Amino acid sequence: MSKYEYLLKKIKETDFSDEPFKHLYIENFFNVKDFDEIINSPQINLPKVNSDRELYNSLKKNGYGIISFPGTSTNFNQYESWHKSKENSKLVSETTTSFGIVFRLEKPDTRIKELFDFIGSDIFNNTISEKFEIEQSNLTSDGGIQKYLDGYEISPHPDIRKKALTFMVNINPNYKNQDYNTHYLKFKDKWNYIKEFWKYNDNYDRCWVPWDWCKTEKVQKANNSIVIFSPSDETMHAVRANYNHLDSQRTQLYGNLWYNNINIKNKPEWEDYIIGENIKSSKKINSFKELFHKINERVSRKNTLKRNI
Repeated sequence: MSKYEYLLKKIKETDFSDEPFKHLYIENFFNVKDFDEIINSPQINLPKVNSDRELYNSLKKNGYGIISFPGTSTNFNQYESWHKSKENSKLVSETTTSFGIVFRLEKPDTRIKELFDFIGSDIFNNTISEKFEIEQSNLTSDGGIQKYLDGYEISPHPDIRKKALTFMVNINPNYKNQDYNTHYLKFKDKWNYIKEFWKYNDNYDRCWVPWDWCKTEKVQKANNSIVIFSPSDETMHAVRANYNHLDSQRTQLYGNLWYNNINIKNKPEWEDYIIGENIKSSKKINSFKELFHKINERVSRKNTLKRNI
C-alpha cells in the first residue's frame, strides 16, 4: 500500500469546476509532510548556479535528461545560444515569442521513486479515468517530474484528440510567484468558429493558436495544486515562462492518458484556420472555407431557433 493513497480520496470527492472548462482543481493536494519531502528532495530543490551550463550539468548529475516536448528544443547548445540574447530565431514559430527546453527526471532516488510508482500505478490511473468517465480499456499512460527552463512556451491549444486525460501538479521549490504558470483560456468571440469547426469535424485534429486569439480566465499559481482535465474542443491552455531558472526551476509532476486507437490524418496548422483576405490560396484552404461557412450557417440557425423559442 502506498503512502499516497489518500490522494485518491481527494480526487473522488472533489467536485468539478466548469470555468473556463470542465476540470478538477485541488489545492493542498499533498499533505504538508509529503509535500515538504518532495520539494526539499535534492533532486527537486537543486542548488543555485551561475550559468545555464552549470544548470545543465547539475540537472544531468541529478538524474535528469532532455526530452522531446512540444514547443522545445532537444539541443542544449542551441537553447543556450538563444537564451543569451533571446533574439528571434527560426526555432520561434509565429504563434510563440520564445522557445524552451524540458528536462524529465529519469533516475529517481528512493525518496522520489515511490511517488513515481504511485502515479504510474493502475489504481491511480483507474481513479482519474473513472472520475472523468473515460473507458479504461486501450489506454496508455505516461508521467514523471519535469523541469521547464526559462523561455518555455506553448501557445493556447486544447490538446490533440489522441490524449484522453492530462494532469499537472505544481511542485516548485522556492516558489516566489514567478511568471511561469499554466493559463486556462477561452477563445475570443472573433475566433469562436474554430472551436465550432473542431466540434463538427472530428476527422481534423486540434492545433495551437496565437495568444491574441484567446483570453486568460484562470492561472494555476498555487504551489501543491493539481489540475486534471479530459481534452475537448473547450480545454484551451497555455504556458509562457519568463523567469530566472538559475535560482530554482518551474517543476511539475505531470502525466497523461492516451487513446491507443485514434489516428487523425488531417492535422492543420493554425494558419489554416484564418478566414480573411490574406488566406493562403490552396485547395486545402478552400475546403476549410467551405466547412467554416457551413458551420457558421449551422450556428446561425441554432441561434435563430433559440430566439424564436
